[in-house]
Amino acid sequence: MGGESTTRTAPRSGGVNRSPAGGRIGQRLSGLAVALGLVLFLGGFAWGAVVYRPYTVPTSSMSPTIEMGDRVLAQRVDGGEVRRGDVVVFTDKTWVSNAPVVKRVVAVGGDTVACCTDGKLTVNGKQIDEPYLPEGSVAETNGIPTVTVPEGRLFLLGDEREGSLDSTAHLTDAAGGTVARSAVSARVDAVVWPMDGMLKRPTGFQTLGALSEPGPLRTIVALVIAGGVLVLGGGAYGPIAKRFGSHNRTSPELAGVR
Repeated sequence: MGGESTTRTAPRSGGVNRSPAGGRIGQRLSGLAVALGLVLFLGGFAWGAVVYRPYTVPTSSMSPTIEMGDRVLAQRVDGGEVRRGDVVVFTDKTWVSNAPVVKRVVAVGGDTVACCTDGKLTVNGKQIDEPYLPEGSVAETNGIPTVTVPEGRLFLLGDEREGSLDSTAHLTDAAGGTVARSAVSARVDAVVWPMDGMLKRPTGFQTLGALSEPGPLRTIVALVIAGGVLVLGGGAYGPIAKRFGSHNRTSPELAGVR
């Protein structure tokens, strides 16, 4: 009787001592994963909300880079940070009353811009390669006379040159079609709907100076995805562990011991 009692209770006691310890460690790790995931997930969204603003582009003047109705994310920047080739959001009452406008900066204060030489835009006498223009089109518009951009101002064009109401449509204004740097509120980083992703870098302007560095959007997206994975993985630990634990308790080997 005594030997039989020892045989039955020893395996049961060993199983009880091992399983809860492993379960407690797993639960702690899963809880830590969920907590860290929430920090990354919510922190990423909070960072994005501070740095970026969403805009819907109502016209096709930036096609094919940005199509009519596309939703974009634009990084909040000071106008002084803007460089050639940037796609910016600005507000100028002489263009559209109190409505944000999206155009590409092709020249900054002190630059001389003209169009066209061999079908290409020229800035400071250098031909600019613009691969973002519609396929088969040239930079030619209705013609841009030679314009010297005043200091502190920008000359802007749409990527769809034929239908864009840009600086060329305001050449007779007092500012000669230019816009003050202070009018810029954001720089477009990506098209998020449809999910076309980050804008391509305007490498054609590199011969004139450094380009703007991309914003932290990729890092923010990585944080949100990593956080979501940790939350889902940590939250799934409990049900998975319970399922496997239930399977182990009903396995033939344990059933034979009992």
